[in-house]
Amino acid sequence: MASITIMLILIISLTSVMAFSNREIVRQFQFNAFQIWHKRQYYRMVTHALVHANWEHLLVNMIVLWSFGLAVEHSFQLYFGGNGRWYYLALFVGSLLFSSSWSLLKQRNNVYYNAVGASGAVSAVLYAAIFFNPWQNIYFFGILPIPGIIFGILYLYYSFYLSRKKLDNIGHDAHFLGAVIGFCTPMIIRPSLFWEFLNMLFAPNLQM
Repeated sequence: MASITIMLILIISLTSVMAFSNREIVRQFQFNAFQIWHKRQYYRMVTHALVHANWEHLLVNMIVLWSFGLAVEHSFQLYFGGNGRWYYLALFVGSLLFSSSWSLLKQRNNVYYNAVGASGAVSAVLYAAIFFNPWQNIYFFGILPIPGIIFGILYLYYSFYLSRKKLDNIGHDAHFLGAVIGFCTPMIIRPSLFWEFLNMLFAPNLQM
């Protein structure tokens, strides 16, 4: 059976590439809080992940999804058996909804607020990977190795800080909320995994 991660990468990449030359796709798919809240275009809560602002935005998200998604998908199958693949897909879709919820509330009356990209869901996958293997190195900019749990704490602070400062047009709220739901989802499905996470965190030589 084909990997859900690979299928997601293919679908998102193909749609994004088509949207680069067809702005109507972007207009129809992008996250627009006003359209969602007042015109009930709820599909935008998910479809905004299928389009990206530019090649850099797309490539970064897809590289991160590929780098960590396969491992997370495997972990979900390992711990949740036959339902693991569907739980993993639910993590991806659910994190899109959850990570966009705050922006929806804040911007619901702002007709000009738009957002695109799968960053909220990608953050969720990354933090699920940290949950399952907290001491695995994450290579910052592909060079500097940082233990996942350390990277996770620093990145959460970074996202929270920039979301408060509003210094750029990046959806730091979505990154932060996606990370939180991604880390928590395995424990929501099976609360006993919290203790296994603690074992990995404080006794890293033990294998989950």
